[in-house]
Amino acid sequence: MSYQIAIDGPAGAGKSTIAKKVAKSKGYIYVDTGAMYRAMAYFLLKEGVDPTDTSAIEEKCQEADITICYENGEQVVLLNGENVNAYLRREEVGNMASHHSSANPKVRERLTALQKELARTNDVVMDGRDIGTCVLPGADVKVYLTASTRVRARRRFDELQEKGVSCDIRQIEEDIASRDEEDMNRPIAPLKQAEDAVLIDSSEMSIEEVVKAILDLC
Repeated sequence: MSYQIAIDGPAGAGKSTIAKKVAKSKGYIYVDTGAMYRAMAYFLLKEGVDPTDTSAIEEKCQEADITICYENGEQVVLLNGENVNAYLRREEVGNMASHHSSANPKVRERLTALQKELARTNDVVMDGRDIGTCVLPGADVKVYLTASTRVRARRRFDELQEKGVSCDIRQIEEDIASRDEEDMNRPIAPLKQAEDAVLIDSSEMSIEEVVKAILDLC
């Protein structure tokens, strides 16, 4: 019987960073569901699909084979056999994933099936928007990880600055607030805290403190 840890929360809350560290500490597989949705969004953008054309998204998404594997201990997202890690954090990819592809029932159906299968056969730490509510409702540990909009914008700004990317922190904060609104009010699998999830606000916490809090829950 596999052990499942579900971590949900809004954009920029540090879910991926925390989930990776928890998985490494426990020796579990880390499944970055957001990366899978971003890979789908990247595929649709690369193929020139109109973000507002629902039927085109539903048809085209069937051509995308998205899997996760590990190479030298690092997670690699494969899109039709190609490593697409380098493209997944682009702003246009994130916006496409949040506003269009992730809200499409056919896209979610395809990716959710893969996520459930991974969790059925492996001990996993999975993060996203609807893991505890939809993908792994029976997870052993559920966490809703959040932080203030300002803190999340600062973290994203610092991350982009380190990579030499020119950006405006005010615009980033507006984008995050807008994405929260979209995610929480989308008709399918909206972002919300599962009734049995533990709320962790990381605004004033270090990464190590958040990781310890989750490991204590386990």
